Amino acid sequence: MFKFLKRLWRDRRGNTLAIAAACLPLFVGAAGLATDTIQWTLWKRQLQRAADSAAIAGVYDRQAANGATTNTSTAVSNDLAANLHTWMGLQAGYPQVTYPANSGVMTNQVQVSLAIQQRLAFSSFFMSSPPTITASATAATIPAGGSACVQALEPNAANTGITASGSAIISMPSCIMYSNSPSANSASAGGSSSVTALAIAAVGGIQQSNNWSVQSYRPYSPSLTDPFANVNPAPSDMHCTSSALTDSTNFSTLPSGTNCFSSLSVGANRTLNVPANFGPIYINGGNATLQGAFNCNGCTIVMTNQSQDPNATIGTISSNAQATNNITAPTTGTFAGIAIYQDRRAPDCSSCNKINGGSNSVITGAMYFPTQPLWYNGGTGNTATCTMIVARRVIFTGNSYFKGLDQCPGTGMPGGNTVQMVRLVA
Repeated sequence: MFKFLKRLWRDRRGNTLAIAAACLPLFVGAAGLATDTIQWTLWKRQLQRAADSAAIAGVYDRQAANGATTNTSTAVSNDLAANLHTWMGLQAGYPQVTYPANSGVMTNQVQVSLAIQQRLAFSSFFMSSPPTITASATAATIPAGGSACVQALEPNAANTGITASGSAIISMPSCIMYSNSPSANSASAGGSSSVTALAIAAVGGIQQSNNWSVQSYRPYSPSLTDPFANVNPAPSDMHCTSSALTDSTNFSTLPSGTNCFSSLSVGANRTLNVPANFGPIYINGGNATLQGAFNCNGCTIVMTNQSQDPNATIGTISSNAQATNNITAPTTGTFAGIAIYQDRRAPDCSSCNKINGGSNSVITGAMYFPTQPLWYNGGTGNTATCTMIVARRVIFTGNSYFKGLDQCPGTGMPGGNTVQMVRLVA
């Protein structure tokens, strides 16, 4: 027997099979752990993406609510329902939503923490309970840099907010063009137009185009607030006459304090010089038609109606290509920084406000048409001006050259880095 065992011990036949059998548990274990590691990493990544998306959704909600958190948890839960796979059930007590305090330039912060327990195919043979996978994300609004020289307030997804058409050349290299339209094509440049800007930003989508020459596209940004939302004409400030303000008006013969007229008109090859610092020129339900030279320093054309009827008639403005408009907005008072103001009671229309002008036209201040579109042709000059456009929709049909608002101190217009964007910060 001893000799037999000794021969068997020295026999080398079948060694490979014996070694393979001995190593098989190691191979199976390594393969099982590798599979579990890959699966765990995939779940971790998916959970992190869900946390990132939920945090961003929460910030958009806070931004729309001016920083309030009343519905933020609901926005987070709705986003998770759309982006977290149904098989990844969260642990009890999750999501955890917190609101870190503003820090430096970061505002409206939202932090979302998630946790799941998922059974791993191999490791579950040796673990009494599945491992816990966690993910956390923090998002906030941060300054985008630059200022919005052109702002479309359009709320309807059926409409494009900013349009450049024809052969328009628009140059505002220090400005951001911003559209509140949630349309898939919130801003559009077509034809042979050329648009140069710091950035083109929108609540909706932006179709990339060779017509744009911008440092960055910023689609799906938070909506930008109306910078003149609190500016309202006061009927008590309107001292009206039934007469129109025309190029033949003699200001010295007007009754003292008169600042309100039935309409405004300047004929072709005619000139109307408004006395310096005249103040607001109220147009009471009528239109403004400019065909000649209109000069006004320290004044605002206010298209409104003394009646408080919500359906009162609000006029529109029309300026042809031969007009020379030199308007400088006041720097103080109710209409500080606003060169042309239209009452919010004006109903939407297709092409009711058109401002064209010759190469010598200069409008310093904001043109404000919150409920109607503005068709704008700045003329043939190439000198940048301190001009701002805030309208429901903005359609550029000619050449326009704007300075950044931070380059226009003392004009009364809002300046600085007012544009915000939502980003993950942790």
